[in-house]
Amino acid sequence: MRIRVLGAAVTGALALSALAVPAAQADTIEGDTTISNVVVNGGKAVVVGATTTKTVSVTFKVTDASGVKDAMAILWHGSDFDSSDSGAVATSNDGYATCTATSSTTANCKASYEFEPQYNAVNSVAGTWKVWGIASGKDADYVQKDNVKTFQVQRLSKLTVNASPEPVKKGKTITVTGKLTRANWDAAKYSGYSAQSVKLQFRKKGSSTYTTVKTIKSSSTGGLSTTVTASADGYYRYSFAGTSTTPAVSATGDYIDVQ
Repeated sequence: MRIRVLGAAVTGALALSALAVPAAQADTIEGDTTISNVVVNGGKAVVVGATTTKTVSVTFKVTDASGVKDAMAILWHGSDFDSSDSGAVATSNDGYATCTATSSTTANCKASYEFEPQYNAVNSVAGTWKVWGIASGKDADYVQKDNVKTFQVQRLSKLTVNASPEPVKKGKTITVTGKLTRANWDAAKYSGYSAQSVKLQFRKKGSSTYTTVKTIKSSSTGGLSTTVTASADGYYRYSFAGTSTTPAVSATGDYIDVQ
């Protein structure tokens, strides 16, 4: 996968500003060129669904006393850049960023990348990713760093809820079921997320605030089920706090009419 996804971008990096800078080389600084203010996806985690390609932007600032010539960024996952197991696909220019000068010494740069389920987004690479960056000045100074920024790539989560019976008499038992699923990139579908702590919450009719009633664990298939005593009209929902690989999600509240 690294060959398919990173190959073109690394080839471009080798040619950047006619500098023979090996992609696997440790961080290198020649002169006064700097890369800063790196932001991936507007500062939010990159959340990818089961089948739809996700496009994200990366922005950063480059400075050099002689002026900025060009820059490139590569998004990658793995223990180190040389043995990275996946990378995002640059949407144009093999990863070269579009840089706009804001002064004689500074430019704001931007590039876009794609995460595609079953290609560069597979279940094993959910979690922390890194940004490899290189930039050069008009005087041939340059900076190259394997990790100028880390960010999270997560599997989109979904959560359902159903409270029954409805209507129900006050004091009777309500059964609240649901299911927690997340994108299974390998299979291009949503699969149950097992053994996760999920909160059952209640919002009384006329209130805007949910209160946690209890916390339960999802089953081996992501299923959720518990019981409560009917006390008042209102909405029940399940709420999941999220993990490093999966974002937080709350179900839309299900209304119960208590008579």
